[in-house]
Amino acid sequence: MPREIAIGDALVPGLFVLFVVSLALLWLLDWAAGRFGIYRLVWHPPLFRLALFVCVFGALALTLF
Repeated sequence: MPREIAIGDALVPGLFVLFVVSLALLWLLDWAAGRFGIYRLVWHPPLFRLALFVCVFGALALTLF
């Protein structure tokens, strides 16, 4: 994957695109976790969401290299 992606006339870093994809995946996973009651088992839901985002973004960022 290229390090920069051309969108129109602007060069956008590849990590920014992965960041947006990670946000969309996190939204989907957050919906599923709320729907199936996973947040009842979690001590601190906002911290869990942050950790889940870091894991998803890190996994996607590894595909860049």
